[in-house]
Amino acid sequence: MHRAGRVASLWQRRSRLYPRSRDRDLLRPSVMTCRVLIGPGKRAAYVREAAGASQDLHAACQLTSMKLSLSKVVSGCRLGTLTNLGKNGVQTMELPGCLLYTKTGSPPHLTHDTLQAIKGVPAVVQLTLSTLVELHEVLEEYKEGIGKFIGMPESVLYCSLHDPGSPCPSGYNNNKTVSIWGYGGRMEMTGSKFMSMQRALQPDWIQCLSDGDTISGETSRKRAKKSVDRSLSFLDECLQLQEKSPELQGSVMVGVIEGGDMLEERLRSARETAKRPVGGFLLDGFQGQAMAKETKLKLMASVTAELPEDKPRLIHGIGKPDEVLECIERGVDVFESFYPYQVTERGCALSFSYDYNPDPEAAVIKQNGIQDAGKNGTEKDINETSKADPEITSFEIFLKEKRYRDDFGPLVHGCTCYCCQNHSRAYVHHLLVTNELLAGVLLMMHNFQHYFSFFHSIRDALRDDRLDPLKELISRQAL
Repeated sequence: MHRAGRVASLWQRRSRLYPRSRDRDLLRPSVMTCRVLIGPGKRAAYVREAAGASQDLHAACQLTSMKLSLSKVVSGCRLGTLTNLGKNGVQTMELPGCLLYTKTGSPPHLTHDTLQAIKGVPAVVQLTLSTLVELHEVLEEYKEGIGKFIGMPESVLYCSLHDPGSPCPSGYNNNKTVSIWGYGGRMEMTGSKFMSMQRALQPDWIQCLSDGDTISGETSRKRAKKSVDRSLSFLDECLQLQEKSPELQGSVMVGVIEGGDMLEERLRSARETAKRPVGGFLLDGFQGQAMAKETKLKLMASVTAELPEDKPRLIHGIGKPDEVLECIERGVDVFESFYPYQVTERGCALSFSYDYNPDPEAAVIKQNGIQDAGKNGTEKDINETSKADPEITSFEIFLKEKRYRDDFGPLVHGCTCYCCQNHSRAYVHHLLVTNELLAGVLLMMHNFQHYFSFFHSIRDALRDDRLDPLKELISRQAL
């Protein structure tokens, strides 16, 4: 074996022996190692070549690595900007913010043209691995990544494991695999198979493979510990495979914080994940109603306190406006936007007010277009709507109800979306009851823009020190 080959062999052997080193640069062959294994005549050239390559790699990383700049932190709420996003490093994202939810790489019900008609569309697009798993072989053959394949080559793409709009069955993960539920059923995902898919997708952000099957509310301490151990093991394996993948050198690995409802395991997961070279953190396992609200909020606050301030914190499964504000107060930066999609699928339109400047009660009445909404009438409407669909929240209106048949006002008074500027509640009601596809298009356009504007209002409230009035306004509208 050539002497240079011995260096590579030694590096590979040390990587296998010490896969979880806090500083992986310490495992690389040092100059002293090179002096021992390489003859004196070639030593200087090797050192110069290695140093040059190291500088080039460092320069490339500096150019493309995303940067979080916080302009304000108030009572745990973080106002800031993510810059240097995407492979070209020119995209930015304001925080707190949300992702653009997609299914199979496309915003539900929308084309690219209709998407462009929506104001405030987030810079980061959420792709879900579970809806793309069947495209693996196609994308491997395509070789140019999912961004160009779906017609979004300039977008910043974040690949998450599961579709937040489709709950996953529990009890199928083990020490070596995590189950992904796609359109064709269950698929067991190992670390190597997961990274093979990421090489085909070539996303900008990657949610690392993790064992998040701890949201049933009946997780034992032993199971919570196992979820943390497995997730850390997957993280180390994925980071090593990413280093060897030229296609993923510009991608950011997002470490996942697991541990169920066990504070000790959550803190261990946060501390150990923070030691790894990840670009951000995902707080997983807080979706659904299995965990008590007080426990959930306490765990969030404890976990974010352990994380570095210069990296973004994401969360999955939180979408209702009141829950979003509670998470922001506990240091969470980035949310999903599956909630507007769920509202659309129910035949509803988001109608809650987020204008915290005027009188809150007057704003709610104006936003919903109800001039004489007495207490008894309001309760009656809520009860009737709940009977129609128990999932419907107080932040939306159910447009299939007969009372909208002759309501010729916009979905929300003052809304600037395409639907509200051009159509009425009566027209959308007609489209819904006749099962016209256009109903989903118009509702999705409205609900997305309304939700994105809500996050814009949150940032303005933080900037103006007016978060408390916004919280009060939202809480008055929550059931």
